[in-house]
Amino acid sequence: MLSRAAAALMPVLGRLTVTSELRMRLPGGTIFAANHDSLADPAVVLAALRGLGVEPVVMATAGLWRVPLLGRALAREGHIAVHRRSARAAQALDAAAEVLAGGRHVLLYGEGGLPDRTDATPGPPETFRTGLARLAHASGAMVVPVGHAGARRITSGSTTKQLAGALTAPVRRPRCHVHVGAPLRLPAETATGTAAARRAVWVAWRTAVRAVGERGAERHPV
Repeated sequence: MLSRAAAALMPVLGRLTVTSELRMRLPGGTIFAANHDSLADPAVVLAALRGLGVEPVVMATAGLWRVPLLGRALAREGHIAVHRRSARAAQALDAAAEVLAGGRHVLLYGEGGLPDRTDATPGPPETFRTGLARLAHASGAMVVPVGHAGARRITSGSTTKQLAGALTAPVRRPRCHVHVGAPLRLPAETATGTAAARRAVWVAWRTAVRAVGERGAERHPV
């Protein structure tokens, strides 16, 4: 339902284009790792992935489960609540490992949260948390980097600005682009794997930024 809703919503909110380096049928239980820079980007990314035949389980902040209707839909479809900065945070990785073992794909955001920015321009992926690398190592799953740009033109900034952006997006219909990179296996060492994942997502993000003609800060991550 969530992926289907995103695919129905995106033509209203903006103009979505997608490019992909996938050249094979992915095995069940693959991790999709995306940059995260707007409240709108889950709709952008899920719509793009659905167009490629992928409807993943999403790891998302637990606060969304408290939203009426949305919370029930998330729970019903088996999406994974992440209780950040709590003793329950590790449970989300355990749940994701079970989903991967069952053959379903998982979508997560390596940064673990939104950037503290108010402008509408795309910014490069910020520092990744280690959960992605640890999950990939524990599950043996391949990682597919996903970069996107344009979602901040739908909604970003203060609460007032975000509301205004969402309401006017159907009129403005900003351009959004998602680039899906080639699958990779992360190094087993957590720090090295985390850095490799961020670099791969950065490359995919840069491709997306150039596709929409934005001027993002393209300094390569260390």
